[in-house]
Amino acid sequence: MTDRDDARVRKALQGMDFPASRNDVVAYATDRGEVDEKTLVALGDLPAGDYASVDEVVDAVPQRPGSTADR
Repeated sequence: MTDRDDARVRKALQGMDFPASRNDVVAYATDRGEVDEKTLVALGDLPAGDYASVDEVVDAVPQRPGSTADR
């Protein structure tokens, strides 16, 4: 991910309460309705688990979301 991608993830999760699971993160971003498809794909590719903060989410997003190379 680039710094710009990091910023999009942070914006998508602005105001979210943590801790949160991957499913919670994806649902929150989807419900906001203003999140672009690339960011939703990146969030959907997060490893399953719980995240304590938006920083943990940003750190866990795959470098090439949607790529089979990261799976």
